Parts: sequence; structure tokens; C-alpha cells
Amino acid sequence: MDIEESNGNGNHERGKDDSALQTSPKSPLSSIDLAMDGSMNASIEQLYHNVCEMESSDDQSPSRASFISYGAESRIDLELRHLVGDVGEVGERKTETILEKKEESNSNDSKNRGGNLSQKKPGESLSNGKKLAKTSPNRKIPGSRVSSRKSPDFVDEESPEIGPLLLRQAREMVSSGENLNKALDLALRAVKAFEKCVEGEKQNGLNLVMSLHILAAIYAGLGRHNEAVPVLERSIEIPTIEDGEDHALAKFAGCMQLGDMYGLMGQVENSILLYTAGLEIQRQVLGESDARVGETCRYLAEAHVQAMQFEEASRLCQMALDIHKENGSNTTASIEEAADRKLMGLICDAKGDYEVALEHYVLASMAMSSQNHREDVASIDCSIGDAYMSLARFDESIFAYQKALAVFKQAKGENHSSVASVYVRLADLYNKIGKIRDSKSYCENALRIYLKPSPGTPVEEVATGFIEISAIYQSMNELEQSLKLLRRALKIYANAPGQQNTVAGIEAQMGVICYMIGNYPESYNIFKSAISKFRNSGEKKTALFGIALNQMGLACVQRYAINEAADLFEEAKTILEKECGPYHPDTLAVYSNLAGTYDAMGRLDDAIEILEYVVGTREEKLGTANPEVEDEKQRLAALLKEAGRGRSKRNRALLTLLDKNPEIAPNVGQRQVY
Repeated sequence: MDIEESNGNGNHERGKDDSALQTSPKSPLSSIDLAMDGSMNASIEQLYHNVCEMESSDDQSPSRASFISYGAESRIDLELRHLVGDVGEVGERKTETILEKKEESNSNDSKNRGGNLSQKKPGESLSNGKKLAKTSPNRKIPGSRVSSRKSPDFVDEESPEIGPLLLRQAREMVSSGENLNKALDLALRAVKAFEKCVEGEKQNGLNLVMSLHILAAIYAGLGRHNEAVPVLERSIEIPTIEDGEDHALAKFAGCMQLGDMYGLMGQVENSILLYTAGLEIQRQVLGESDARVGETCRYLAEAHVQAMQFEEASRLCQMALDIHKENGSNTTASIEEAADRKLMGLICDAKGDYEVALEHYVLASMAMSSQNHREDVASIDCSIGDAYMSLARFDESIFAYQKALAVFKQAKGENHSSVASVYVRLADLYNKIGKIRDSKSYCENALRIYLKPSPGTPVEEVATGFIEISAIYQSMNELEQSLKLLRRALKIYANAPGQQNTVAGIEAQMGVICYMIGNYPESYNIFKSAISKFRNSGEKKTALFGIALNQMGLACVQRYAINEAADLFEEAKTILEKECGPYHPDTLAVYSNLAGTYDAMGRLDDAIEILEYVVGTREEKLGTANPEVEDEKQRLAALLKEAGRGRSKRNRALLTLLDKNPEIAPNVGQRQVY
């Protein structure tokens, strides 16, 4: 199937990142330019409107859908249900009263609106008990006193109580898809209005915090991320925990929203700092065993998974599981517990504990099935299939995948991205067991969906699908097809703010394929671009970065840039020793390449010292009869012989001294842990 023939609608318009990324701040509240995609637009509605229609924090509502697709919804919704539900409605009620008094000075209507907020049903107006409808700011609502009044443009700007009305107008404009710039103007005016009366009045302080949250979200939607971050930092500084639970929850919400922004731009370490601060605030206010603390523990664990910090992720996920067990039923597992178990399964899977992962997946599936969540069960079945495939139990893996495929086709349609993701898994499985024709068939089925995705399909899912299928084609040695798919994925992410590390990873894999094809100049240039992005990301140097340095070093060898190759191998050695340890196969491969380079540079003693260590380690780990060990021993013997008789005038070809495996890593481009 020629992927160039299709003109799928994978392109997606995003806000331009016009800010330069800086290094990670020491303090989680330090100002830093951010870059994030347009996914923040929807969070404005979540921040102000949807949350008002949900239960107060006293109601232990079911978990969000984030346990299936992490990060699909802004984390701050968890506590803003309570905070905005009180603050927003009180503010609007107060504004309504003021405006009514201006026209009807003798009216006593406002006396009848002071009821307890916790007694109202979600989504009901405090004035008449009827559900509020989403409307355009300029549209009149029959029977609504506020909507029939003058717009905020004609109301006294000196009145500090105009803030809640301005804030509501801004939220309604964004939720209705109207001009974001106009919404920004309204939000800025709301902030100024609240600033005038914030001193000495705690309620207005909370109103100001909420307006800052919405202002930051609008800035992010406009791509002005460098202006959004200090706004969120200020929203965290204003409330103090000592002023009560609402103020503590406002501080918590600010920490989580800023953490989300760091996460979206790829700065996972800063994101974890903010999430950890939010968790500590929540535990201090709500107690150690509150179910909402459990949700935050799981959310923080997800961030640690993204940072490949599996031990800490496991600890936090176990805390969440214990809390949800304590708060759940004694007879059936809760949805929250099922979410915890699925994440724990992913963590165990990433650590190589496939049997333990399988146990968690099965328990999570049983809990979801008891709640009749068929699609969630199908998603877990995919994870079960992954675990079975890792255990080489291929028949059971196929059964799990086919079961999930049937559910997704029935529930979402045959052209949904969820169906394509199962096709990719089946293609990978059949490729592993040598059924290449079946594998290609499933790859083509998945590509037909990804090349013409259904409306509303996240472009990131499409790009991930291209990367996964590319890895399968690469293992089949169909390198040109693999490279085409990586280019498509790169095109999707090319102008996406906050995806610098993702782009660098794709480019590194493209560099590997170009190296395998024999296009060494192109491989070198692509690696150079990838390395530059890794360096500028502001994140710590990961194992992937070290492996990419090693591959770029090999490309330098092919271009006879020996000194540059040595520098790259040395840097890769330092990083991989720290991240993987001195005995890891990737680290040993770099040692071997560095020894060969030193020999070519005339540093024979250094080459012998490194190669002796490599041979000793491989003999210990693999045994003396292993072919890989035998090859290293022959290389070492040749070097020792040469050292014993003096330096030979005839230099051996450098390529015979290098590790010949051009792969970045066995699983680069395969399914990631989400």
C-alpha cells in the first residue's frame, strides 16, 4: 500500500510557539516560557461552567475517564467542582442582585436567593431552580433578568462587583466558539475588577484566583504561553491554606493546572514538581485517606510513568489503590480501583513483570465488566494481549486482541482509531511469529484508517499509529516504507508546540533508517537535528539521548569524522553509565565502539583497557561460548598482539572495529506506556 497516494486530513492547525524554551527553573513557581497545543481551549469550559453543574466536593462522584486515556481532561476539574461551584454561583448571584437594584430599587428579590448552595441540584440556577442553558452572550433568555440587562460594556466599570458578570461573559464566549481575543479582553477586565476589591475580602480573593485560571487558559488557547505561566504562578501565590478549605483547594487547582501546562510542553520534571505540591496541599486539607487524594496519587503516578520513573510510579499507584480500597465496597471493586489496577499493570509491564501485570489487568477487567463498561474492558483486553505477547503466549494474545476488536467495531465503528490500534497490535504479533503476509494485511488495514481518520480523531493518535507501523515495516526490512511513515508522523508534530522531545525521537529513528539504507550524509544531518532538539529541551539527558549520540557517532565514522565520533561516543558513554549502568547492553555497545575509535586514533592503550572490560563483562553475563563474546575476544587478541610487537603501519579498516548493530533500541517506535 503506497502511503503517498492518500492525502489524509492528518494536518491540524495549532497555535504558534513564539517563545524560546528556557532551562528548567529551580523553583516550580519560576517564570518560564511555555509551549502547548490547542487542547487547552476546551479546559475553559471545564474550569468554569461544567464544574458548576457537578456535585460539590462532599459527593464522591465516579472517576473521570482519564484512567483509560490519561490526560484527556484537565486535572484541575477534580477540586474545582467544589471551588467554582460555590465561588462562581455566589459571584453571579451577587452581580445579578446589584444590577436588579439599579433598576428596581424597591425590589426584595435578592433576599430570596441566599439559600444553601449545597442543597441545589447540579446545573440549577439559584434564582429559579431551572437548568441554565448555554447561550451566546448577546442572546436574551426569556425570564432571565441578567440577560435582559445591558452588556458589561455599558455597566459602570468602577463597580467592583461587575467582575463575576465579565468572567461569565468571557467563559460563554469561549464555550460558544466566539472570538478568543474578545474573551481575553473580558477576562482581563474581570481580573481588574476583582483586584479593586480583593483586599480584606476573602471571597473576592477566590474570585480573582478563578479569573486568573481562566485568563491563563485563554492565553494558552491564543498561543501566548509566556503570558499564561506567570498568571498561573500568581494564582498560586494569592490563596493561603490557613484561610480555609476553599483557599487551599484554589491553591491546589493552580498547582495542577500549571503542572498540566508543563506536561503538555514536555517538561515532565517541572510537571511532577507541581503535581507533588498539589498532592501535599490536598493531603493536608482532606486527610490521607480521602478518595480524591487517591485520584491525585494516581495522576502523579502517571506523570512518573511518562518520566520512566517506574519505582516511584509504583509506590504512588499502590497508595492510590490502598485509598480506593478503603473507600470502596467490600464486595465489588470500584471504578477507581480498576483504574489504579490498570495503571499498576502498565507499570509492571514496563518493568518486565509481565505475570504481575497480567494479574492486575485481569482484576481491572473484572471490575469494569461488573460495572458494564464494555469499551473500558476492551481497552484493558488490549493490555492483556500485550502482556500475553511479552510472555510468548501468542494464542491467548490473539484471542484478547480479537475480543477487543469486536467490541470497538460494534461500539465505535470500523473506521475508528481504536480499531486501528488493535490492527497494529495484531500486525506486530503476526510479525513476531513470522506470519509476514498476515502482518502486512493488518498494517494496511490500520493505515487505511490513519490516512483518512474520522472527524475528531486526535492527530497525536494518528502520528503514534504511523510510528508504530513504521517500526513493524522496519523489522521487515521495508525501510523506504518505514521512512515514509516516519516523515508523515514528523509532519504532524513539526509545528506542534511542546513536542520537541517527540520530534527529536522521530528524527533519531529516521536517522537510523537512513544509516541502514546507506545514506550516511542524510543520516548524519538528521541525527544532528535530533541531538540539537534533545539538548534544547531543558530536560535531563535520557538513555534515548545517549543511544542517539552513539548512532550519530557511527554516522560520523562513515563520514571519516573520527574525532567527532570519539566525542559523541564519550558523551554517550557518560549518559548511559548514569541512566542504564555499566553492564547494560547499550552501554557495552558504546564501550565497544569507543574502543574501536580509540584504536583508529592511535590510542591503543585506551582501546585495550576498554575492550578488556567489555570482554570480561560479556563473558560474565553471556558466557564464554556466546558468539558475541567470541567476536570481542578476537578483537582484543588482535589489539594485544599489535601492542606486543609495536604499532603497525597498516591500519585496519575502522568498520571492522565497530559494533555493527545499527538499531537505536529494540523497542523504539513500538507502543509507548501511557
